[in-house]
Amino acid sequence: MTESNKMKDMPVNKLMVQMGIPMILSMALQAVYNIVDSAFVGNMRVGSEAALNALTLVFPVQMLMVAVGIGTGVGTNALLARTLGQGNNKKAAKVAGNSLFLGVIIYVVCLLFGIFGVKAYISSQTVDAEVFQMGVSYLRICCVISFGIIFFSLFEKLLQATGRSLYSTIGQVVGAVVNIILDPIFIFWLDMGIKGAAIATIISMLLCTLFVMNHFVQKDSIVRFHKGTFKLEKHVVWNILTIGVSPFAMQLAGSLVVVIQNYALKQHGGDLALGANGIITSVGMLLVMLIIGIAQGMQPIVGFNFGAKKYERVQETLRLVIITSTIIMGVGCFCSVAFPKLITRAFTNDPDLLDVTANGLRISLLVFVVVGSQISISQFFQSIGIAWKAMFLSLSRQVLFLIPAMLLFSRFWGLDGVWYAAPFSDFVAAVTAWLFLW
Repeated sequence: MTESNKMKDMPVNKLMVQMGIPMILSMALQAVYNIVDSAFVGNMRVGSEAALNALTLVFPVQMLMVAVGIGTGVGTNALLARTLGQGNNKKAAKVAGNSLFLGVIIYVVCLLFGIFGVKAYISSQTVDAEVFQMGVSYLRICCVISFGIIFFSLFEKLLQATGRSLYSTIGQVVGAVVNIILDPIFIFWLDMGIKGAAIATIISMLLCTLFVMNHFVQKDSIVRFHKGTFKLEKHVVWNILTIGVSPFAMQLAGSLVVVIQNYALKQHGGDLALGANGIITSVGMLLVMLIIGIAQGMQPIVGFNFGAKKYERVQETLRLVIITSTIIMGVGCFCSVAFPKLITRAFTNDPDLLDVTANGLRISLLVFVVVGSQISISQFFQSIGIAWKAMFLSLSRQVLFLIPAMLLFSRFWGLDGVWYAAPFSDFVAAVTAWLFLW
């Protein structure tokens, strides 16, 4: 009852601070895993360029695993928030239980891919023996022991929907700190190289999951599990999947784009451009994760008040999120365009890679300021259950506009054309989002 009163009565700006900041930190810390791994392997004395290339190649599969977990989690979040807003606690428990059962199915698929599919995927992306070996080692570990990545996404969204985002943020902080400590130990001290980075990542994610899981066995947990809650119900599963299809499509599109982008980069810039793209992707992902964090902090507020028919609070929340996300993206865009080499030096000291990456970073994030509102509007449609609009907006930026532009621009301007496709797509997708909202 206290949580319900907070959702419908607390001033929106205070509620967004309370729920948004933990989610911003949470999403930023998720991005930190990839950034930290890239920074450490990029500074290995031997094979650093091959290691960065390997991380670039495995990144689409990592994104896909996260996509399935986040998509299911976000669908659960939106449905659970609306159900709690309607006062139906019995259905809320079923939503949570069905979500976790889906998590088990997702993990089994990742496990099978880790055992049987990793070599085929990496061999389709590179003929370099060193990059192949590093990519297989890293990705196999991440897939076979992926339950931490998957179930953290699910439990995090359950906590978020019930207004308990702080618990998931604490878990993320613990995991990120552990990852930063373990990376140099496994990579350098134990001399395990890129395999050590993978082990550090899965250990830290497992600790995150155990921490947030513990909340649901406590007496003050809003969602109560019992045997019947884990029985799959068709309408509950369908609602979770239809709502979650937008973030899943967004992440899936990101994976597809990275694969196509890697191919275009290999054609026009070789291995140097491939390594540069891994660094640029890490920086861009950090900024995008911040905005997704804000938007996901918005989701339970919008979902609850939409379910309670408090439409003025829904509009006020969206307005605040758009303004905040635009300011954050504006700062990130300015720093990336004005100081690209300073940012790149955190990942590499190789002069050739430094120049290629700095040029790509400056161009790729040229109009990143508009991405904040585009993501916020997409997540808003998702929060109120209009999944097709949310999915279209997610696909527009990362597939419908970016891929054709990348293939076309690269034919005229080579490597720079690959980079210029990103700001073109960002701008057109933002205009589309505002037209949808209007």
